[in-house]
Amino acid sequence: MQYPPILLLHISAGMVGMVSGAAALILRKGSPRHALVGKVFVASMLTMAATATYLAILKHQDSNIGGGILTFYLVGTAWLTARRKDGETSIFDWGALLVPVALGLLTWLQGVRMIQAGSQEGNFRVGMSFFIGTVLLLAGVGDLRMLLHGGVFGKQRIVRHLWRMCFGLFIATGSFFLGQGSKIFPSIFRQSPLMLIPAFLPLLLLIFWVFRVRFTNAYKRMFVPRVSDVQSVQT
Repeated sequence: MQYPPILLLHISAGMVGMVSGAAALILRKGSPRHALVGKVFVASMLTMAATATYLAILKHQDSNIGGGILTFYLVGTAWLTARRKDGETSIFDWGALLVPVALGLLTWLQGVRMIQAGSQEGNFRVGMSFFIGTVLLLAGVGDLRMLLHGGVFGKQRIVRHLWRMCFGLFIATGSFFLGQGSKIFPSIFRQSPLMLIPAFLPLLLLIFWVFRVRFTNAYKRMFVPRVSDVQSVQT
């Protein structure tokens, strides 16, 4: 079976994104190699999200259009947070604020409609609609607070970078292990709850890192990688 080039690019970018994302979580935060792997993660995830949105538009898949835009927003804003200094914002942030607010409201509305229609798609999908919608609205609140306070500083900047990167990775792993990508696994695995482990692992790591940075002294031993750090990697 032959696949369109755009689909192959989407699949390849998604695989690279998951592998590089896992590596970024393992490597010491703030190290040059972490910065380099993070750059690969950002490039591959933005490519995956952009191609996913394009393919979803062609197939008229509204939920996948939203998923692609959401992933692009999360990874893009996390990357900007890593590049900037404390307290730095731009006019771009006011436009980006519209993404989580609009998608969050639409996702919540989708969940309400599924309940009203007596959806037969299961409680899991309904619950995920409310969960994702809530996360999006909270992201919008975080964006608004950042803008009103003139940026993010210290721990808040690192937390913003970490949780958005991890949640973007969660979207990729969830789509792969619980969505279309799961078809490549034998049926014994597809029907097993074990598939939930790699799918939701980024969420567990998100919680771990957020608590570690906010409530321990780990922040003092870390710094968010900058573009110049990548150039200092020893080969």
